Amino acid sequence: MTAQLKEQRCVSLSQLSDLRLLREYAYIDGRWCSADNRQIIEVTNPFDGAFLGTVPNMGASETRQAVDAAKAAFPAWAALLPQDRATRLHRWHDLLIENKEDLALLMTLEQGKPISESRGEIDYAASFVAFFAEEAKRMNVENISSHLPNRNMSLKREPIGVTAAVTPWNFPCAMITRKATAALAAGCTMIVRPASETPFSATALAELAERAGIPAGVFNVVTGDPAPVVGELCRNPIVRALSFTGSTEVGRLLLSQGAQTIKKMSMELGGHAPFILFPDIDLDQAVEHAVGAKFATSGQDCLAANRIFVHRDIYDAFLDKYAKAISELHVGNGLDEGTEIGPLMHDRAVAKCAEHVEDARAKGARVLIGGTKMGGLFYAPTLLADVTEDMKIYREETFGPVAPVIPFDTEEEVINRANDSEYGLAAYVYTSNHDRAARVSNALEYGMIALNCVKITGAPVPFGGVKQSGLGREGSRHGLEEFTELKYVCAAFAPQA
Repeated sequence: MTAQLKEQRCVSLSQLSDLRLLREYAYIDGRWCSADNRQIIEVTNPFDGAFLGTVPNMGASETRQAVDAAKAAFPAWAALLPQDRATRLHRWHDLLIENKEDLALLMTLEQGKPISESRGEIDYAASFVAFFAEEAKRMNVENISSHLPNRNMSLKREPIGVTAAVTPWNFPCAMITRKATAALAAGCTMIVRPASETPFSATALAELAERAGIPAGVFNVVTGDPAPVVGELCRNPIVRALSFTGSTEVGRLLLSQGAQTIKKMSMELGGHAPFILFPDIDLDQAVEHAVGAKFATSGQDCLAANRIFVHRDIYDAFLDKYAKAISELHVGNGLDEGTEIGPLMHDRAVAKCAEHVEDARAKGARVLIGGTKMGGLFYAPTLLADVTEDMKIYREETFGPVAPVIPFDTEEEVINRANDSEYGLAAYVYTSNHDRAARVSNALEYGMIALNCVKITGAPVPFGGVKQSGLGREGSRHGLEEFTELKYVCAAFAPQA
């Protein structure tokens, strides 16, 4: 490590109150570990490329060590009373809240998102820990009535065993707690493979889990290139369930790998959400919400509004107001209070934004705001008008700060166009007509519908999509059920003589 890198790291991380939260190791069986081959992955700040630190570049052998540790820890963890597991999870929650500023700082440094969004994500992540701590006590609340004479019938949910989670870089803390605390509450053990771009949020969670009294082997973090680590998690028969958040393309690959061991898979994949505005709305509110739905996390969000359908009667008025709102977004360093748009995660994201904008421009779209690279990993917040179905941005997720707007004329038309996608995660609908709201909500092929609002997620919500946007649900009691098996017992008894 050069002196210049050391200096950059010192400056970037000088605001940390607790330096122990910066862990440059993986966490296996209650131990902080390096890779067997001593290889490392460098982690940098997407804002300026400043060096933050390293984590081990582990492979299949270290992943098997984590699986074996989770297997060994499973019987004792599963045997704990639910309230005992809940107590430790509640302590983990409290530590997240107590260390929110440090955790948010780490997140902004490695991910680039505005510090206000990072603070919000820590609260969001902590909410899953608290929620599933309580769900641990309510896992078995279902039963059945006997349809046979002289039988007692019972149902019981049991922890599935060793589980794994593969998490993304855009929400590096919340995607872990949404998966891991559901599994731990159910009585399972877990191995997490975090994104290589944002591993320090995961290792900080492991540090706090250890402080909270989560036993060795129950929660493990393996860092490293995805192919060997995730490949082992998918193929290892000891791992009975795997939860993945990421692209639909990678989801297909993991499903094929997991099929060899008939592994239970839950997946939250691509989104490409439609955002539908009918003419009977509060236009100013719709513009404000359209900014939030498109540009949160700099557009790097599976829930981002990626196809904004606007009724022709309000099309021009919406474009005028939306362009003004976008032009006022503050682009900059995520650590600066007031920043609303940070850097993108990597060069590929910038290139995809540019590709989608140039393709749309060449096919007749109007670039009303932005449409340019801004240097480094920044792309200007962009508004495209008159987007059509032959443009790449209409079919593909941009995952960046580019808003495509499409006019429509009828309710039937916009429903058909919104459903004309392989994705089906979330959709946004704005109308003051209750009958229309019911019709459109029923007709849209999406797992989650937001009516006249943007913020819809939370710990009690069954988060997930249909079609090629995923399998299963996260959050809510349904998220806990992803990590359980249902056992049925039928007991005969002799009738009274």
